[in-house]
Amino acid sequence: MEIIFTDGNDERFIDLCHELDEYLDDVIGGEKQREQYAQYNTLEKIHTVALIMEDGKAVACGGMKEYESNTAEIKRVFTKEGCRNRGYGRSIMRALEEGALKKGYTRLMLETGLLLKGAIRMYTVLGFYVIKNYGQYIDMPGSVCMEKKLVR
Repeated sequence: MEIIFTDGNDERFIDLCHELDEYLDDVIGGEKQREQYAQYNTLEKIHTVALIMEDGKAVACGGMKEYESNTAEIKRVFTKEGCRNRGYGRSIMRALEEGALKKGYTRLMLETGLLLKGAIRMYTVLGFYVIKNYGQYIDMPGSVCMEKKLVR
């Protein structure tokens, strides 16, 4: 396993995001259910992406973009189906947290789905806690927003 950093334009990241969308279609109940979120999952503003590489192929990803001057928003965390339960999600999150600290961020925020119990559990284990839904997620009852204060 190797972690590399890139940006939201990387084709490997884009491919994994397409797989994530397919996964969410299955879990959440189809593309129609996810339509309201699509506009918030564009990749062009994601300035930092961590990829886990295995045998030369990207198998897990996560990105972050600036939300406020001191806050980065975590986006598009995903591990391919055959590579789950290896701690890759936690590794991606730790890499993004280290990157956020290096860039001077003092807080991370994210949104996940109420039905994504495994994701919520992982984020909680990593020190995130539930907050009021923020920004575009305020009126989305299927969203769970979380944050973590970063400490050097």
